[in-house]
Amino acid sequence: MDLLPFIDWVASSPLSKWISQSRWAFAVIESIHLLALSVIGGSVLIVDLRLLGFGIRTHTLEEIARQAQPWFLGSWTVMITTGLLLFWSEPQKLYYSAPFAVKMSCLLLGTIFALTVRRKVTLADEGQVNAIWLKLVALVSLALWFGVGAGGRWVGFSG
Repeated sequence: MDLLPFIDWVASSPLSKWISQSRWAFAVIESIHLLALSVIGGSVLIVDLRLLGFGIRTHTLEEIARQAQPWFLGSWTVMITTGLLLFWSEPQKLYYSAPFAVKMSCLLLGTIFALTVRRKVTLADEGQVNAIWLKLVALVSLALWFGVGAGGRWVGFSG
């Protein structure tokens, strides 16, 4: 399937031109995007540190995961919305960008992993999941979300 006609249509749209030509639109959208990524990072980190045996010990893993979930989902929604707007501002650059492909792959895998495997492990009764599996889940989660952030920075520094 050839996406280039769609990419060209996006690039010629009024929204694309407005974001890319505005003095402030891209910067504001990107700032909100990065803030949302930071909140996701915090909500992931607080749970994954607990999975690794660090962090908050006064609450159960399940309590921490349940309290972090709304922050994760809310910031994920903001990040996707602002990410679409950022994509709209430079679709042709991103279409050919290997770092963007890495970022999107990590985002897709990280989201699926967070809502399936990691969620199941964090909501299981304490002691029901082997400590090795807890650590493995945390490391995979951290690696995927690090890939999202690193891929995004890589996009910013690539031509």
